[in-house]
Amino acid sequence: MPIGAHVSVAGGVEHAVDRQCAIGGTCGQIFTHAPQIWAHTPISDEQVAAFRQGTQERLAGPWMIHASYLVNLGTPKPDLRRRSIHSLQQELDTAAVLGIPYVNVHAGAHTGSGADTGLQNAASALDALEVPDGVTLLIETDAGSGTKLGARFEELAFLLDASAHALGICLDTAHVLVAGYDLTTPAAVDATVDVFDDVVGLDALKTIHLNDSKHACGTHRDEHAHIGEGYIGTAGMQRIVTHPALRDLPFILETPNTDARGHADNIERVRSLRREAGISS
Repeated sequence: MPIGAHVSVAGGVEHAVDRQCAIGGTCGQIFTHAPQIWAHTPISDEQVAAFRQGTQERLAGPWMIHASYLVNLGTPKPDLRRRSIHSLQQELDTAAVLGIPYVNVHAGAHTGSGADTGLQNAASALDALEVPDGVTLLIETDAGSGTKLGARFEELAFLLDASAHALGICLDTAHVLVAGYDLTTPAAVDATVDVFDDVVGLDALKTIHLNDSKHACGTHRDEHAHIGEGYIGTAGMQRIVTHPALRDLPFILETPNTDARGHADNIERVRSLRREAGISS
């Protein structure tokens, strides 16, 4: 199955392949630079070649780049808008160089200008980008705290419809839960998937951030838990990873990762949930 985790690129992007293989992943996600700063880390031709070769030989893929935390497409502030577009363009260009098919970004926050204005700002910022061939820009579902956009499926649908680009969606299970969409039982998962299909369309769904949540449905509090040990729970998680519309998508973990318990444990947990349901892991 296509499953992996967000891994570090410390020491060079090519080392992400080793780290992904070490936890049993077959796909994954990276930051191309420290996500709390604007400056992008240069990647040498040798690093690009090593990353591409390692990925081709050792991983089924795909990889996804997560944009900087500083990017805010919905901002009304001209300077922040300019820097956000520039940063995201660099991520898209880097993805093309590395052969990575997806770049993932949040819609951002309207910071008091209103959701409608924020969505319009985000759509126009997206259209200021040049998306290289072979790369798809994904908008991630948000937890919806404060003035953040993208927690409601209708907001995601607006961005997909408003932008001239062929955008996709990365669905974060923890974010969807705390945004108010129930995922705690098999029936609830089925109902939420149906709502997503009605509002956004399953054809737009390209990847899943597979995270359990330390907080309950509708709380808008973004804190991830180990698979099956949060408010989504075992039954909800098992249905997510076995649902016919979801089970073949790339699952990327952003669960807690410590020396005591890390991504390898959660990847094996997901595989065991699929085996218990009679689906290949």
